Amino acid sequence: MHNNINNIGLNFNNSYKNLSKILMTNINPTPVHEPELIILNQELAKNLDLDFNGIKKSTIASLFSGNKLPKGAKSIAQAYAGHQFGHFTMLGDGRAILIGEHITSNNKRFDIQLKGSGKTPYSRNGDGRATLVSMLREYLISEAMYGLNIPTTRSLSVVSTGEKVLREKSFIGGILARIASSHIRVGTFQYLAMRGDLKNIKELINYTLNRHYPKKNIHINSAVTLLKSVRDKQIALIIDWMRVGFIHGVMNTDNMTISGETIDYGPCAFMDSYNPQTVFSSIDHNGRYSFMNQSIIAHWNISRFAETLIPFLDKSEKKSIEIGKKIIDEFPKLFKLQWLNMMKKKLGFFNEQKKDYDLIQELLNWMKDNKADYTNTFIYLMDNKKIKDKIYFTETFNKINKKINQRILMNNVSQNIREGTMTKNNPLVIPRNYKVEEALNSINNDNNYKLFNDLLDIVKEPYLIKKNIRNFQKIPNKLFEKNYQTFCGT
Repeated sequence: MHNNINNIGLNFNNSYKNLSKILMTNINPTPVHEPELIILNQELAKNLDLDFNGIKKSTIASLFSGNKLPKGAKSIAQAYAGHQFGHFTMLGDGRAILIGEHITSNNKRFDIQLKGSGKTPYSRNGDGRATLVSMLREYLISEAMYGLNIPTTRSLSVVSTGEKVLREKSFIGGILARIASSHIRVGTFQYLAMRGDLKNIKELINYTLNRHYPKKNIHINSAVTLLKSVRDKQIALIIDWMRVGFIHGVMNTDNMTISGETIDYGPCAFMDSYNPQTVFSSIDHNGRYSFMNQSIIAHWNISRFAETLIPFLDKSEKKSIEIGKKIIDEFPKLFKLQWLNMMKKKLGFFNEQKKDYDLIQELLNWMKDNKADYTNTFIYLMDNKKIKDKIYFTETFNKINKKINQRILMNNVSQNIREGTMTKNNPLVIPRNYKVEEALNSINNDNNYKLFNDLLDIVKEPYLIKKNIRNFQKIPNKLFEKNYQTFCGT
């Protein structure tokens, strides 16, 4: 065992630092008293070409708490803005510090950010810290999203700080090492646009294209290429969220990445009973970020992004506005088409049939009226032996199921192909909200990680049948589901 953190394979090349200094502040994490490694993502470490074998746990804890930075690290807090619940404000990393950009052996670039690592100039009235359980929650949900094959930031480690964090009561502090293809947001562009900084917006456009969309054809116009690319990435992302019943909960423009990765797992949750108006966030009083509104908000966010690019879409302002409007106005049609294709995959429908949309809506309406579980209903339709619930033995459902089976006869593909498609698109498990809370409460109250580790093991491979999987498919009691709320704790 040794304590040389420079031998784990970190290979920093900090390109974001070459952008305008107004986009960042050079700052190191605030040291903590007693860092302790709680969890290390060995699979992710391997994907990043990092080797922690032979490294003392105390050394790893020192690294991922920010107490000891490795060679090549040049830590910064990023500045950005954002529309939060529709209201614009200037923001920035209030408790997260980017220690560097790591380059893998296959030349992929990843940000390594320490979340909960201390105050920055953007902390406003915050303490710059995070609770251990909130960081473990992000670790759990982000790894579940990765297992669901949904683009996401990932979690490399969680470290306990040995210090108390005061929220509604006193909690143990924690720091998460977050891995992202970048932390560039719609709000990053808004930050420069509100300053009228055209020179640096142009530089950021080119930097973002080179980093995230290098294979795109930019011969026509780089800003047009970027706007279309981000629009299409966001459509694909929201479709994936809706495929598994995920509700982000805080789709502000500062939480919308240009890369198309899911970021910020604060008030997020997974829907149990199907209801398109489902909201979990304690601060979303008007349902702005409800399950079904996510596509509308993504469209709205893309419109705000387009506004920052107006000076670059064309030399003529009038023509530029026309170009931007055309690109964002295509959003609803593209979204509806991809949503329909996604739902057809969940049901195992192939080729085009005129009544597909109506049949899908009929199923969803039945699910809403009968408070049917979103995940388990599709599992039942995939294989009715896997789910036992009296709700699926009603006359109304049998009529819909009969229509679905008649539609399947029109597929013109083998049963194996259909089953394979459904298997890839319908998870057998999700991180049930009550299971997440049970696991985190067990840690918070008893320092017991068994429920957390069991849940993590299941949700990391949500398409596989595992021992005791039925226990994780059970729906919550109605009282829990009715009263459950999430908070911006992460």
